Amino acid sequence: MSVTTPQTQARAESHTPGFLSTRPVWFVGLLATLAGAVVTEAFALVARATSVPMEAASPGAEEAAEIPVGGFGGGVVFWSVAGIVLAVVLARWAEQPARTFTVTTVVLTALSLAGPAVAPHTATSTQIVLALSHVVAAAVIIPLVARRLSHVQR
Repeated sequence: MSVTTPQTQARAESHTPGFLSTRPVWFVGLLATLAGAVVTEAFALVARATSVPMEAASPGAEEAAEIPVGGFGGGVVFWSVAGIVLAVVLARWAEQPARTFTVTTVVLTALSLAGPAVAPHTATSTQIVLALSHVVAAAVIIPLVARRLSHVQR
């Protein structure tokens, strides 16, 4: 018979691998992407509801075009494919995959903020929402994938 205190039991439970820590990295990346897309699209819908104009222009465009409903979530899915590939590569070959993934993706997120900042023919409120949407997506996706990468066995 073993005697365990609540602290010992809590410590033992904290080392138990969770559902995501035992799944393939690509699968966790896919789930994180879907969660990030949903949260980011919800954020955009709230911005629309508060009358933020959802029209933006790419560099070199003559005028702004409407960002369709689903456009934010679609953008998250599109760009997250590169993040999933990065995570899989790091899981395979990096010495510290979670740390490398986190540092790399935070830097890339920071660099991505330049896009909305220089979007021509775009209202300032829209530029702010676009930039914040990058941060929202990153805040959902990066920790989930990094947590999975922290459980990579060598």
